[in-house]
Amino acid sequence: MDDLIKAFESSVANKNWYGSLFVALSVPDICGYLESPTVRSQVRYERWFAKYMLPNYLAHIGSEKTPHTFLSPSDCYALRCALFHEGREEITEQRAREALDRFHFIEPPPSGQIHCNQVNNVLQLQVDIFCNDVLSGLREWFQHFQNVPDVGKRIGGLLKVYPFNQTPRMFAGK
Repeated sequence: MDDLIKAFESSVANKNWYGSLFVALSVPDICGYLESPTVRSQVRYERWFAKYMLPNYLAHIGSEKTPHTFLSPSDCYALRCALFHEGREEITEQRAREALDRFHFIEPPPSGQIHCNQVNNVLQLQVDIFCNDVLSGLREWFQHFQNVPDVGKRIGGLLKVYPFNQTPRMFAGK
């Protein structure tokens, strides 16, 4: 898990926004599986998002302080599906979709921020803020679950990229 966190941090630091988004949108899947492998993917994804991300995407708008959800667990899952399977920002054809139609990710501007701007059913997110929100959730999740025996065992089974001079021994044949 440390390697995944470091790779994700590096991707964000190097402004590899497409790579960062793919990792960010896979984190709830990965953590959800590690925590609850028998639960359906969408359920565990949305559960993880609700716990570790949703507070960042809730606001109270106007003088009435009307509660508003900029990004729901279902819409984030729909974005994950649209990006992973179609490479798209539009989620209108995703079954999981709740309220949004499309996402616009924005690179960090020279000053200030452009994040959680919603016009009708289009949500504009600043890519570094979104990715750093996921990173924070991932770190919090890992801190909580790294010493849970069953989860730790599954963490040990995550894909690894081995250094060339430290490849596991492979034997041909039987």
